[in-house]
Amino acid sequence: MTRFYEQHGRRPRRAACLAAAVAMAAGSAVMLTAPAAHAEVVDVDYQCKTPIGNKGAVSPIDIKSTPSGSAYKLVMSFEKGVSSSPVELGKGAMKPSALIKLGGAESGTVPVAGPPNDQPIPANTPIKISDLSGTYTPKGSGKVTFTAATLTIKALGTTTTCTPSNNPKPSLTLDVKGSGGSGGSGGAAAGGSSGQLPQTGPADSAIALGTLGGTVLLAGAAGALWLTRRRQRA
Repeated sequence: MTRFYEQHGRRPRRAACLAAAVAMAAGSAVMLTAPAAHAEVVDVDYQCKTPIGNKGAVSPIDIKSTPSGSAYKLVMSFEKGVSSSPVELGKGAMKPSALIKLGGAESGTVPVAGPPNDQPIPANTPIKISDLSGTYTPKGSGKVTFTAATLTIKALGTTTTCTPSNNPKPSLTLDVKGSGGSGGSGGAAAGGSSGQLPQTGPADSAIALGTLGGTVLLAGAAGALWLTRRRQRA
């Protein structure tokens, strides 16, 4: 019987069909579980109101996201300084925070904050802003954009407020699934930790259908193999 299969090439063909069915089911699941996200560095023209007058500077802004259960940890990075101080700022004298504006399927803002400066900042030099982080919890589902908004710098008992003046583009776009959570504007709060990325409803349904289709395909291939063997024995 084995020699018959080897001569007629039936067993290799059935094995190939079975392997193709498994690959199709696995491939569909992998493609459909890939999260939809887009990030880019965006130049933001900050105009700052300081205790000694107005100052302006352009800094490239990067916003990244890390899954955190049903939420996301956001990290906002500044590539250049956006203000300066007429006097030296000692270690720990400056505390930055900012707002990230939500758009698309959500509205509101996400507060983000960073640690005080870990090194003294010389007088009349650009103030390098540390990475600012916060947590965003989706309320609804769909594509949500994240855009740099107001930056606040507190130092030596004074407050400097910097506002984007060039209507910057979003630095990040996410396709999210709402969990009905709350906690601040747009369901966000400062701080956060990593976890699992929530999937959109249609993707979940498509994964289930793709897995079901793969199972049916595999069952059909196994059934055809069983019937053929039964005919050969008869």
